[in-house]
Amino acid sequence: MLRSYLRLLVFTFGLLVGVQVPGFITDYSQRLEAHRLEAQQSLKGFRATAQKFFKGDLDALVAHYRVSDDPVMRSDGQSVAALVSRDAQLEAEWWAMQGAWYQRVWHLITAADRPLLEETYNGYSYQVLLAPQAIAWGLSCGLLLAWLVEGTLLTLAALAGLGRSRQVQSRHWR
Repeated sequence: MLRSYLRLLVFTFGLLVGVQVPGFITDYSQRLEAHRLEAQQSLKGFRATAQKFFKGDLDALVAHYRVSDDPVMRSDGQSVAALVSRDAQLEAEWWAMQGAWYQRVWHLITAADRPLLEETYNGYSYQVLLAPQAIAWGLSCGLLLAWLVEGTLLTLAALAGLGRSRQVQSRHWR
């Protein structure tokens, strides 16, 4: 009886963890979009200058700033280069998050922008979504976790010689 309750407890824990996945992905995507729009807004004036003098090439604008004799212009060139780099990074991240659900999950696990991921995690508020996607994630994680924990414990018990007696085992194998 205790084993059944423990199995239910493990399943429920997996279910509650699983329903968090779609909400976390949504929060990360929204935070990414906000940072991306902010980066684009920060570059708006520089894009206009690059359009006017360098046919829209921001890299040419940065190169112009860097070769200037004025130390203020060179310093600004470094700042603009950092803004351009961050904008490109956020744009690439945004495109990576436009794929199918499994591509987004894999991207978050393996290649997400770490500071943005940590920022999302720190600001994440746990929620129980009743959307079909969240329910599917919850059931899948619950079943997987319950199966892994029970399988591991049964294997360890069998290795330790605990569990069913040989008489019971032989009766089931007939």
